[in-house]
Formats: sequence, C-alpha cells, structure tokens
Amino acid sequence: MLERLIEKEIYDHFDVHQNKVLIVTGARQVGKSYIIRHVCKKRFKNYIEIDLHEDKLGNKLFENVTTINDFYLAISSGFGHKLGDSDDTLIFLDEIQEYPNLLSLFKFLKQDNKYQYVASGSLLGVTLSKTSQIPIGSIKIMKMEQLNFIEFLLANGFNHDAINQIRDSFLQEKSLNEGIHNRMLNLFKDYLIIGGMPDAVKTYLETKNLYAVREIHRDIFDLYMMDASKYDLEHKLKIERIYKMIPSIMGNIKKRIVVKNIEDKKGARYNHYVDEFDYLINSGIATEVKAISNPTFPLLQSTSKNLLKLYLNDVGLLSSILFRNNIKAIKDDNKSINLGALYETMVANELKSKGYSLYYYDNKKRGEVDFIIDNFDNLTIVPIEIKSGKDYQIHSALNNMIKSNEISTKKAYVFSNNREVNIKNNIVYMPIYYISFL
Repeated sequence: MLERLIEKEIYDHFDVHQNKVLIVTGARQVGKSYIIRHVCKKRFKNYIEIDLHEDKLGNKLFENVTTINDFYLAISSGFGHKLGDSDDTLIFLDEIQEYPNLLSLFKFLKQDNKYQYVASGSLLGVTLSKTSQIPIGSIKIMKMEQLNFIEFLLANGFNHDAINQIRDSFLQEKSLNEGIHNRMLNLFKDYLIIGGMPDAVKTYLETKNLYAVREIHRDIFDLYMMDASKYDLEHKLKIERIYKMIPSIMGNIKKRIVVKNIEDKKGARYNHYVDEFDYLINSGIATEVKAISNPTFPLLQSTSKNLLKLYLNDVGLLSSILFRNNIKAIKDDNKSINLGALYETMVANELKSKGYSLYYYDNKKRGEVDFIIDNFDNLTIVPIEIKSGKDYQIHSALNNMIKSNEISTKKAYVFSNNREVNIKNNIVYMPIYYISFL
C-alpha cells in the first residue's frame, strides 16, 4: 500500500475533532475514498460506506432526506445491523455532491451525536463553492492531493529517517553528498514522468511498464474532461477548451492564459470565463497561480491583475501529453528540449500540497518571476525561480525584485539541477528536490 501523509491527519481528526464532520475534498483519482476506507475500517468497529452516486442511480434513498430522522431511517433501512454508538460507528458518505441537501444536515447530526461521519466526493470542491447552506462550524475540510514528491520517495524505498535527514540538510542550507544527490535527482526525474496519481505510481512500481502508466494518464485526463459534461453545453465546451489549452500554453515564455485565445474572440475578458476558471480550480484538476505586479505581505492583499496561470494538477499528466513514451529528453537533460513546463508544474503542485496560495511576479519594468509565496514567520514574501537548465544563475527579474526597496523580501530561492547550495546577494541556490521541504 502507498503511504499517504494525510492518513495521520485523518486519525488525529477522530481523536481530537469529534465534534465536527470531516469532509475530504480533492480531484478524482487522488485516493480520497481509498485512504478514508483504510483509516476508518481500522479505527471503527462498525464501518458503513454509502456511495451516493450509486444511490442516485438506483434506490434514491437519500434524495429527499431533509431531517435527521429521515437520515436515520434511510441509514437503518440498509445498515441497521451495523449501527452501534458514537464511539464505534463511522458512516462514510462518498460522492456527497450528488445530494448537497445532506451537507446542511451535518450540524444537526453532530449535535445529536449518534455516530461519527466523514464525507467526500469527486466534485465536492465545486459543490462547496456554490452551496450557501454549509454549516461552517460543524465541518472540518481537509484537502487531499495526489502523491507529492516526499510520498513518492517513501513509495520508492526511502524511510522517514532518511527524509528527515534530507530535511535537516535543507534547513541548514547544506548540500547533499554526490551519491545521495544523484539518487534524489534521478527520482525527481522519475516523478516528472510518473507523477503522483496513485494508480500511476502503483502501476509503475509493480510493472515498470511506462506504456501502462501512460494509459492511466490518458484515462484520467479524459475523465476530467468528461466531468465537465455535467454542465450545460456552453459551459462544458468552454471548460474543455481551457483545459485542453493548458499543456500547449506551457511551451510559451509567458505561461499565462490569454483569454482572447479561448474562443478566438477579440475583446474577450477574464470575467467572461469566471465560472469556467472556478470549475477547473475548485474541482482540483487545475492549479491556479495569480499575477501580482507590486507584491507586499500578505500577498492576498496585494493588488493583483486579471492574469492567471493554470497548471495541470499532476506533472505526470503533462509529461504524458508532451513526451508520451519518450522519456530520454527528461532523463538525459536534452539541451534542445525545454523542460521548464514540467519543472514549474511539479513545483506549483508541490507548493499547493503544502497549503500555499500561489502567485507569480509580473511587472512590465522588472520582468517575471515564477512564484511568490508568503513567509508568515518573518512577515515577508519569498520569490522563487525554477530553472531546468544550466543557466540557473541568470535571472534578471529576480535580481530586480531583490534590489527593489518597494518589495519586502529577505530571501529568495533559485531551484535547479545543481547539487551545491550557495547563497549570493540574499538569493539561495538549491537543488530542485529541496522544494519539497520549503
């Protein structure tokens, strides 16, 4: 079984936050149902799992449930023999977006305290963003992503002690020895190819068959577009168009979405596609990075433009589209191939998995920097530049940011394939895999 770091968080929730219903959100195929099932079957004597998508297609037991008595009747009609008490009974409501009416019941179900509950769903992020009757004080939302690079290391034989030692080296701004560096960099490149979707990682580890892994990537990419078919035709076509644009945009110098290209309409504006962008982001299938021209801490309050970068939620999906089964360019650092799109996609999702809100610096006078994040320890911002080639010390826009008296930053980072950690003019040069410990 693949080790997922969220497992401990789910255990801790039932030990500490029993007064709230746990809701696990995230894109399809990231392993939400699997990890909930794994934890709760071990944690509770009586485990009840209800797939509300199947219920909607079949018996529709929960379709008109509006009170807790209605809910108890629906549960007991199928699972009465498994119902114990609050300490030993867990009810898992999967695909709960099929019945948003159940979300408003959570407050009363927890007050009644008959059982413990957890909910999840493939498009739950979209539902939560559009539902006004969510009992905020009665739920705890936990976001789940695909395997990040640390989880990928664990899947490939690293133990927690080794990872903690590498983390210590990062914190002390020390280089790894050449042997460990080569191992880490090789696995980083494997991650660019395989990505973090659990089915893809598991298939790779068991078979080492890239063709089978790429089939999984294609199926997931297609599945994400099929989900948009639940919208009306006009929205569906716009969502599909934007989603298909993302890989091709990655090859541009400026990787932001150009809204006039979505439907080839002159004069098109960002606000014409707000619903489509919200769907892609809230469903978890795209990662957003917003533009800021004059960043100050906290970045949320900085003046931002209607400029947006969107990255696919998994670097394996992108490498499948861009390179298919040809992995030589990635593994051998082919100079004629620009791998910047893969590196940036990996970093965007790695930072997202750690809870960062992502921005990038876009200033006509000073240039563009790949990412900016908040540093809440010293109340400053942290610029980050990602380099896939050997010219990692060339970054004029980053230099301009560091020199500017208008921007509050004490430290910037450049991540590249280079092994040595160096510090120059408040810029820390680090190997690319250290991004996982930022």
